[in-house]
Amino acid sequence: MGPGGPPEADARGSSWTRREHGGYPPLNSVFHSPFPFRFGLSISPTSSVHSSVLRRRCCCCFFSAASAEKGISNRLRVMAAASGWLVNPINFSENLGSGFGPERGGALKGRGVLVRFDSLVRHGERRSQGLRWDAGRHGRTSGMVVAASPPTDDAVVMTEPLTKEDLVGYLASGCKPKEMWRIGTEHEKFGFEVGTLRPMKYEQIADLLNAIAERFDWDKIMEGDYVIGLKQGKQNISLEPGGQFELSGAPLETLHQTCAEVNSHLYQVKAVAEEMGIGFLGIGFQPKWGLKDIPIMPKGRYDIMRNYMPKVGSLGLDMMFRTCTVQVNLDFSSESDMIRKFRAGLSLQPIATAIFANSPFTEGKPNGYLSMRSHIWTDTDNNRTGMLPFVFDDSFGFEQYVEYALDVPMYFVYRNKKYIDCTGMSFGDFMQGKLPCIPGELPTLNDWENHLTTIFPEVRLKRYLEMRGADGGPWRRLCALPAFWVGLLYDEVSLQNVLDMTADWTMEERQMLRRKVPITGLKTPFRDGLLRHVAEEVLQLSKDGLERRGYKEAGFLKEVTDVVQTGVTPAEKLLELYHGKWGRNVDPVFEELLY
Repeated sequence: MGPGGPPEADARGSSWTRREHGGYPPLNSVFHSPFPFRFGLSISPTSSVHSSVLRRRCCCCFFSAASAEKGISNRLRVMAAASGWLVNPINFSENLGSGFGPERGGALKGRGVLVRFDSLVRHGERRSQGLRWDAGRHGRTSGMVVAASPPTDDAVVMTEPLTKEDLVGYLASGCKPKEMWRIGTEHEKFGFEVGTLRPMKYEQIADLLNAIAERFDWDKIMEGDYVIGLKQGKQNISLEPGGQFELSGAPLETLHQTCAEVNSHLYQVKAVAEEMGIGFLGIGFQPKWGLKDIPIMPKGRYDIMRNYMPKVGSLGLDMMFRTCTVQVNLDFSSESDMIRKFRAGLSLQPIATAIFANSPFTEGKPNGYLSMRSHIWTDTDNNRTGMLPFVFDDSFGFEQYVEYALDVPMYFVYRNKKYIDCTGMSFGDFMQGKLPCIPGELPTLNDWENHLTTIFPEVRLKRYLEMRGADGGPWRRLCALPAFWVGLLYDEVSLQNVLDMTADWTMEERQMLRRKVPITGLKTPFRDGLLRHVAEEVLQLSKDGLERRGYKEAGFLKEVTDVVQTGVTPAEKLLELYHGKWGRNVDPVFEELLY
């Protein structure tokens, strides 16, 4: 989840910003640009404006051919990608009507660029935002549509290569003023047959998805003949490689809305699943079944990943098929704000891993870890995972993250409703039309966005920041995880206190915590004490930040307050039950952590 929109002036060279206008250009304004205009901007609303939020506008802007030749088209692509604008390079060979031209009525001839801003949506609908080039009957066509997941099939062959500036601008387009910040929560869970405790087969999952769609009015997402997900408004239900059931929630303003969304989702899923004899388990790693017992979902990208993972790490298949997480996605206002939140998030990610550690079992027995899920990421694919030390370099910013992402080997390209295996290949080569799997083709921003989803560090940058360090858990913890990070990162005082607290932490210390916390949790030694002592201070900062937000959200941290005060993680409580009440039998965990 991450609301998107045009970047601010410092990132894009334009004097127009969203701060005064709720994210979109004001009506009857002129769009200022570093490029020369042939004409100004004409905007007219085509439907209602409600609560000062623009639901839909249509506007057009003309640039001279000289402007186009100076590179405006690439910049327009990035800006349009952020908000679903349509950009049309056309040949002005006919009278365009009385609405255009400096004297409103004269014919306009010659070659130029027509920018049509259409179907602008409220911040947060990143999954439906798109960019399309369409000259229609006016001239040659190239096309590109930006979407997150699943990939769209609207992109056609590009005729101009993307530049690194385009890729940087794409990330920078996530910048938005604080009043537009939202909270997006994603969580995964294991479905199982109540009678046998075995993982759900795809056929059962398909029946479940179809029934939820019919009963609760969701739209189906198909891949070929297979239903692989559901969409309703800004929410998506998707399937992870082993059938893990994921809700990608809508971008919401408060934690009360987030928790209500989680409750609504679980109600709908349970209402259908219980009739089918299916239950859902909130835990970070499959506690009972081996890889051979896990069904494989019929999604093309997962076939490619499954074949590639064993080549780059020993635990990649476990990551794909046997882990579940909960994460929160948060916004930033500027490049400097992104940097501060990125650094705070990376520094404190091991603390979140410890607080939410909930994966101590593998194939029916203790596995020696409190967060097996977290440990698995340390040997999945080191080219695309980890703590990203370069984020703490003085030179870090959007451009440096782009350079990192360009170095991460590709997985696939999506064309003609099929995934093309491009594992190990370079996105940089793709940008030059030299990708061996599709020689001569150039990438779209949709390809770039898809590539960014195949990078898996502890904190991930897209047009928002993803906090990725926590195990899946029962429903109350699904609300606590976003509360923890919102209190720390959306309050300026708490954020600065975190940065001050962690300013002298060394790269070696951060890496040590990343390595040891999955084993020893909050009891991990750190400097002159335990990590629990740091976690107590951090949790207080989070509570204070939530209080200052003024939405009465601090109560969502109650679920983890006892964990931090005692230093006993959820995983350790499960281990105590296993060695005691459960008689060294892992099966009761399916009831203990049943949604």
